[in-house]
Amino acid sequence: MVNDHLRSQLEEKLRERKRKWWAWHKKNPQVWDKFREYTLDAISSGRRHYSHWAVINRIRWNREIETRGGEFKISNDYICFYARLFHVEHPEYRDFFKLKPLKEEKEIARL
Repeated sequence: MVNDHLRSQLEEKLRERKRKWWAWHKKNPQVWDKFREYTLDAISSGRRHYSHWAVINRIRWNREIETRGGEFKISNDYICFYARLFHVEHPEYRDFFKLKPLKEEKEIARL
């Protein structure tokens, strides 16, 4: 009974994280465009695996250095969702990013 309640809470927390990311993603489509572009660049360079954090940090760097006007932030909480989206949209590269379970997924698995 307690485990069922905890599981429900964790599942709702995970859904909320995904909803927040999706809303932000829809308002910032340029991030996805660059994420896909830079990931495909890495693949074209011959890499078999790469860091999704490095891809996001390249976006952050270029945005900060190459643009002016206003602060632009990509939450660390969103990085894993971009990697997962890339794997869904490009299943031929489904192992390109090494992904760990999300913290809620880990907790749910332990129940």
